[in-house]
Amino acid sequence: MSILIGRRGVLAAGILLAAAPAAARSSSVVVHRLSAALDQVIRPGSVIETIATGVLWAEGPVWVPETGLLFSDPPANLIRCWTRAHGTRAFLSPSGVANTDPTLVREPGSNGLALDDEGGLLIANSGGRSLDRLDLKTGRRTILVDRHVGKRFNSPNDLHVARDGAIYFTDPPYGLAGGDESPIKELDQNGVYRWTAASGAVLIDGTLTRPNGIALSPDERLLYVSVSDEAAPRIMVYDLDDRGFPLRSRMWLDAKPLQKDGAPGLPDGMKIHRDGTLFCSVPGGMMVLTPEAEAIGSIVSGAAISNCAFGEDGSALFLTGADRAFRVPLQRPPKMKN
Repeated sequence: MSILIGRRGVLAAGILLAAAPAAARSSSVVVHRLSAALDQVIRPGSVIETIATGVLWAEGPVWVPETGLLFSDPPANLIRCWTRAHGTRAFLSPSGVANTDPTLVREPGSNGLALDDEGGLLIANSGGRSLDRLDLKTGRRTILVDRHVGKRFNSPNDLHVARDGAIYFTDPPYGLAGGDESPIKELDQNGVYRWTAASGAVLIDGTLTRPNGIALSPDERLLYVSVSDEAAPRIMVYDLDDRGFPLRSRMWLDAKPLQKDGAPGLPDGMKIHRDGTLFCSVPGGMMVLTPEAEAIGSIVSGAAISNCAFGEDGSALFLTGADRAFRVPLQRPPKMKN
């Protein structure tokens, strides 16, 4: 049985997400409280900071201790770094692959970022069509995987690292000029995969049209995947077995009711608080939801919000979207992987 946002929650969240254009005009981010439960996650009265501007498209943030916030700019082929002391600077160029043909590759740079247990930076390399690992101490970059059954990936988009080191990732065609019709698209499906060094990339769902954001629940029994399909925007959830593979799937959130009045964006990146609260990109901005898919708040900026990451020892949530990045103070540390 599908778990969907309740009608009351959809209507309330939709109304508040529709306030996004006003937020854009004031160049601010607005947090809307739908339930007192939000106060346990986001500090009431918090000042939301714009920490970076002038980005072509901000994506895939991750907090790296002793380094700062890293986030991708896929069209610019950059990973940028923000710190309180030094502001925003270029961190890695090219972040994906250099010298691509723009008639074939739409986004040459990186997209989603994460850290492994050894502190290495994992990169969903949209332009290079691979999953990469960057050793932050030596600068050595290696390709972990770039193929499934001998065929090149489309353009890996987002990833989540399980406690056992397995990497779950999505592979839509967004990085390819022409999408599904691209002449360099080799795979029939736009897939969701689970990768380990021992097994390689195992396809766990090849039926989704536009798999995008991905995250595991705190107990790692549930896998959430955003579907950025304009005709059927939604978030899926998979029950996982003891090996980390899906037993069954269902629609967890139907985002279609949020597509009104030109609400920008689609279901995209997401992160999960230690208590199971989900921060999910949806049409109109970012929605804060309980594990039962009840909306307790929304965050709007007037533009699409692409993704988010916990940082600063769990005291902040960083948001990326459109041409900027934001910092939202949190009530308590989530202590979750990005």
